[in-house]
Amino acid sequence: MSLLSVSGVSKRFGGIVANRGISFDVEPGELVGIIGPNGAGKSTLFEVITGFYRPDEGEVRLDGARLTGLSPDVVCRRGIARTFQKLRPFQGLTVLDNVMVGALTRTTDVRHARERARELVGKVGLAEKAEAHARTLSTGQRKRLELARGLATEPRVLLLDEVTGGVDQRTIPELVRLVRSLHAGGLTLLVIEHNMRVITAVAQRIVALHLGEVIADGPPDQVTRDRRVVEAYLGLAYVP
Repeated sequence: MSLLSVSGVSKRFGGIVANRGISFDVEPGELVGIIGPNGAGKSTLFEVITGFYRPDEGEVRLDGARLTGLSPDVVCRRGIARTFQKLRPFQGLTVLDNVMVGALTRTTDVRHARERARELVGKVGLAEKAEAHARTLSTGQRKRLELARGLATEPRVLLLDEVTGGVDQRTIPELVRLVRSLHAGGLTLLVIEHNMRVITAVAQRIVALHLGEVIADGPPDQVTRDRRVVEAYLGLAYVP
């Protein structure tokens, strides 16, 4: 049985169809990339999976248990965490306290939550910023904070929305190494990413979306050669 199953998911906003009959599975320990042009429905799909939106059709299951219809906090406790493309730290809290918010979804012991948060802050490379307020962090540091806060919920599947988006070129390799380290540790990852160099380097499989539909699903080298993907997203430079 797949760990995460998305089956026939459609989501409409009035006359706009953001997702249309999307289906794919994610196996335990797999790292799956989601690509597609702006407006392809990638972030909407994440909102559906994590309970922020309820689909008009279809369902999402985690290890066979239906998640559709559950609130985001319940979905999180069931084992799905996410980061956001538009970064959403608690600006007035310290880095450590931000991560504690995630840890407190798994324990009511504040002392234990603080210890776990400090461990994860170090793991993502923010130990020196632990007592700094989130509003003082750079974009790259905020990306790391989002990762730590998601990890603190002890997810079975972690969804990353544009983990390298908006950061300077020097920061990208560090974030890629961090994602690879998390995957090597056994974490299942579903990653939206516009940087094709990054996603083809880290993903075991890529699902390509266009106009809310899946147009390709397979190994990176296969998907990047698919003519529908080239025409919709990659451009003629990728034509074999």
